[in-house]
Amino acid sequence: MHIEIIVNTQTLTLHAEERTLMSFPVATASKGVGEQNGSEQTPRGWHYIRAKIGVDQPVNTVFVGRRPTGEIYTPALKAQAPERDWILTRILWLSGLEPGRNRLGTVDTMQRYIYIHGCPEEEPMGIPSSHGCIKMHNQDVIRLFDTVTVGTRVLIKE
Repeated sequence: MHIEIIVNTQTLTLHAEERTLMSFPVATASKGVGEQNGSEQTPRGWHYIRAKIGVDQPVNTVFVGRRPTGEIYTPALKAQAPERDWILTRILWLSGLEPGRNRLGTVDTMQRYIYIHGCPEEEPMGIPSSHGCIKMHNQDVIRLFDTVTVGTRVLIKE
């Protein structure tokens, strides 16, 4: 089983051998693709799910630093803090598998805190808009989260 994220089509597909198990629209980085620390771009290449965060948390749970804040996202909460980067519901934390490309040094996906995560439902999918992560609608990320395991490989390509 592996996940394939195609930036040009803004899609995430979960494959098992030659079969497609599920496919979802996503939103990758508004600044495009790239691996450098601080670039706010989505890193390419092979990764794996390092950690699954948010088991049994309610839909719209707000995370900061991979920990639930105790808040539940609402449009009213967003109006109070419009500048926040909303990481909601579930987090799949990625780690690179390719030294020099997306692992170690100034290109380390894990140290850049790149996730597949939930976001507010009103945010459109299919349009690059993240700060580097792969955003999904909450019900989609829950479905993916409940299907994959730590160690599942993730290929991000253009």
